[in-house]
Amino acid sequence: MTKEKTRMKIREAVSDRIFYAAVIVIMVVCLTVTLYPFIYVLSMSLSDQGSVMRQEVWLLPKGLNFKSYVKVLSEPNIWTAYGNTLFYTIAGTLINVVLTVMMAYPLSRKRFFGKNVITFIVTLTMLFSGGMVPNFLLINSLHLYNTRWALLLPGAISVYNMILARTFFAGLPVSLNESAMIDGAGEGTILLKIVLPISKPILAVLALFYAVSHWNSYFNALLYVPRLELQPLQMYLVRLLVQNQQLMAEGGTDALELAMSAMQTKYATIIVVILPILCVYPFLQKYFVQGVMIGAIKE
Repeated sequence: MTKEKTRMKIREAVSDRIFYAAVIVIMVVCLTVTLYPFIYVLSMSLSDQGSVMRQEVWLLPKGLNFKSYVKVLSEPNIWTAYGNTLFYTIAGTLINVVLTVMMAYPLSRKRFFGKNVITFIVTLTMLFSGGMVPNFLLINSLHLYNTRWALLLPGAISVYNMILARTFFAGLPVSLNESAMIDGAGEGTILLKIVLPISKPILAVLALFYAVSHWNSYFNALLYVPRLELQPLQMYLVRLLVQNQQLMAEGGTDALELAMSAMQTKYATIIVVILPILCVYPFLQKYFVQGVMIGAIKE
């Protein structure tokens, strides 16, 4: 019996080692595939222009050239776009979180009449939408076109995030609400003074999801905000991409050099755009995981 147990332990140990080795290999491959584009963009933005033109940069930068970063950071339009993006991210996230909580909390209460019908109707919007043209006509008829509100009010509530918040609120102990009601507290008081103070995890998840969405958004600005002084940072990057493609299409030696310079500027802009959210993400990664776990809980 002792020999058989020892053999089983040896077999399990070998199988575990093989499994762990396979997991490590897969994780290394995933890390390489994920990390390589960022390293490539960073290397292209820092490399000497001659090495870029000869397409010699594959992983690490060849030579050091900070002219693209100087050009990007000395451009006044990028700071205007940066300010717009910060405004849209902060104001939009605040609006999103407030409206999402105001909708999710009533739908999480069992005594709320018609919550199932409302939830069903709201969920349908995840599957069907009016389309681009009706949305544009709606924005125009509401006099939101070419204003900051065109990027803040449409999509003020994400149905997915609302369901996450609703699931979280539904999992809170009912005894808290009942004891507060016995003391004479109303639903508004319960939400503000009891529910929200113990709901910091879901509030952090909502704020993070909405903030990342606003930071990366550009399509609504492309449709609804043609004024350059109101456009976010992502639209600035889109204009650089279009400019680079036009220079490449013109051909010629001068056009090629200008295109390579524009390409390095584009890569430097990409780094400048993603750097803030890249620095913040490692500190807030646990909230992404927590958001996935909250969404996995069923009533």
